[in-house]
Amino acid sequence: MTLDEKLNTVFPGRVVRKDLTKLIKEGQNVPIYVLEYLLGMYCATSEEGLIQEGMERVKNILSSNYVRPDEGEKIKSKIRETGRYTVIDHVGVKLNEKRDVYEASFSNLGIRNVTVEPDYVKQYEKLLCGGIWCILQMEYAVDEHGKESPFKIMSLKPIQMPNMDMEEIFQGRKEFTKDEWIDVLIRSTGMEPARFDKNLKWHLLARLIPMVENNYNVCELGPRGTGKSHVYKELSPNSILISGGQTTVANLFYNMSTRSVGLVGLWDVVAFDEVAGIKFKDKDGIQIMKDFMASGSFARGKEEKNANASMVFVGNINQSVEVLLKVSHLFDPFPEGMNQDTAFFDRMHHYIPGWEIPKMRPEFFTDSYGFIVDYAAEFFREMRKRSFTDAIYKYFRPGNNLNQRDTIGVKKTFSGLMKLIYPDGVYTKEDAAEVLEYALTGRRRVKEQLKKMGGMEFYDVNFSYIDNESQEEHFVSVPEMGGGKLIPEGIGKPGQIYTVATGDAGRKGVFKMELQVVKGSGKYSKTGLGSVSGAKEGIEIAFQYFRANAKKISGQISTKEMDYHLNVQDLQGVGMSEDLTLTAVVALCSGAMNIPVQESLVILGTMTIGGTIKKVSNLADTLQVCLDAGAKRVIMPASSAGDISTVPAELFSKFQINFYSDPEDAVRKSLGKI
Repeated sequence: MTLDEKLNTVFPGRVVRKDLTKLIKEGQNVPIYVLEYLLGMYCATSEEGLIQEGMERVKNILSSNYVRPDEGEKIKSKIRETGRYTVIDHVGVKLNEKRDVYEASFSNLGIRNVTVEPDYVKQYEKLLCGGIWCILQMEYAVDEHGKESPFKIMSLKPIQMPNMDMEEIFQGRKEFTKDEWIDVLIRSTGMEPARFDKNLKWHLLARLIPMVENNYNVCELGPRGTGKSHVYKELSPNSILISGGQTTVANLFYNMSTRSVGLVGLWDVVAFDEVAGIKFKDKDGIQIMKDFMASGSFARGKEEKNANASMVFVGNINQSVEVLLKVSHLFDPFPEGMNQDTAFFDRMHHYIPGWEIPKMRPEFFTDSYGFIVDYAAEFFREMRKRSFTDAIYKYFRPGNNLNQRDTIGVKKTFSGLMKLIYPDGVYTKEDAAEVLEYALTGRRRVKEQLKKMGGMEFYDVNFSYIDNESQEEHFVSVPEMGGGKLIPEGIGKPGQIYTVATGDAGRKGVFKMELQVVKGSGKYSKTGLGSVSGAKEGIEIAFQYFRANAKKISGQISTKEMDYHLNVQDLQGVGMSEDLTLTAVVALCSGAMNIPVQESLVILGTMTIGGTIKKVSNLADTLQVCLDAGAKRVIMPASSAGDISTVPAELFSKFQINFYSDPEDAVRKSLGKI
């Protein structure tokens, strides 16, 4: 039995051929969950002839009865003139306490206060919870007293799932293997799983976690055209996609004037498209968002409000991941003011590597059966009421490097994936380990970027889990963090040298110097320093010291018969540093003597015009930046030896460390051949 046949057998009327959706969707501007519900009713068969008949019926229903927003007045007129007319519209119901009646409002038709029989409300409770799409028979009859709407509901039938039988899901899941069920879920989103490898399937599943997990914060950045926003726009009536741009606290969280909760209280998922454009009108917007992401609550006025919405951030990376990791971090595409906020990103539970997902091509879309979108959406929503967060402790426990926020993030991702893949709660130890490793990798990806931004505060990134039975510890790695170091292996050119210093922005970063030496008359020029006057002054001091002390270092250095051109590069965008004087002296000596510095070397520290050495500030953070950049050797001032106790032993042991006492000593130890 094929997977399509099994789906139609186990879930009759709950599945639809996804290519049919695409065919009709292209010609009808109707929500996909409405369309697929109708297709599930009239095209739930494998016989091609019946499918074609069903499609024609669906098309006729939509063309005759679907109310387009721009045709509301026309349809109202038809109801009046004909006396009775069938419409498809989004209907929400509220209780009018003064009249003691239920009243409906029609989204596209634009009419309100239409009386609804209580039996409909009792039968279809979702009418009261944001509303649902319905097919209705409407009549027009003017009330003599003019107190009621002339529009009357003669019959109402939901064309979304009015309720959900979870037992049907739990029992049906038992008929499928793990891999079959994963394929069913991916096909339900419109994708063809046969085109993706195992890792990509997990990424596609991770996009669904916010649908099943309350207060889940996830980020996905990657190239354009990989379907990042599609999931949140089309696949659920319970999620909303906010296109990049300005928003307000009132819109997102709570409106003080109307005393109404914003989007986080109305939707299960609030997704931000094009994160680079996120901007709050309110100064406290980011802070309120951070509070909500951490606790699921926020304070407005005198009250504290709770909401269950998950926060999704999707956006584009305009350069390769390798380049981004060399010069910055994976959160860099966020807008200025957010992209260096470690407290904000520490609240991210998972980072989906969007660059691993290929751009969508026609062959990536499925022609096979998957769940009706609305059925899947209701399954996801019901699973939000359940929790698998503690299931992790059945077989394993987190390693020592995970702090509280790391643990919460991993548990939430683990819980979400378990709800999706094993909704019936039946799984093995191997199944749990597979899900746990994926969850740990996604949170470690977040932590690695925090380490790049915040240094030693986020040093613990060696994530692991421990087997409760064997006590064996398993570590996880992040694929993109391997290779691509700023400081390459091998001997560089003479005059080429690296240092780590504090930039103009107040952050530690890697700087590269390159020196060009040509025959001339002792001229000195420098580029790459920008407008930072302190940096220009420091580099000028370096040449003055070099010229005055050249003969002390080596007799082969000529300061009058050669021209020197020094270029400085800020490799991580931290702003030009004023602490480059000593490194520039070493670069000048290396280039003048045509001797390269030692392999994978970083020089730390700086000096005054008189040759006095200044010790390194925040030694532990500085060495962490060195390690991330690919350094293997470090020379530093002897005065910094007293700060070694502040450096974790594990970090200190990664380098060959040497100390220098004065600029000449620094030159000798950097070149290693004098």
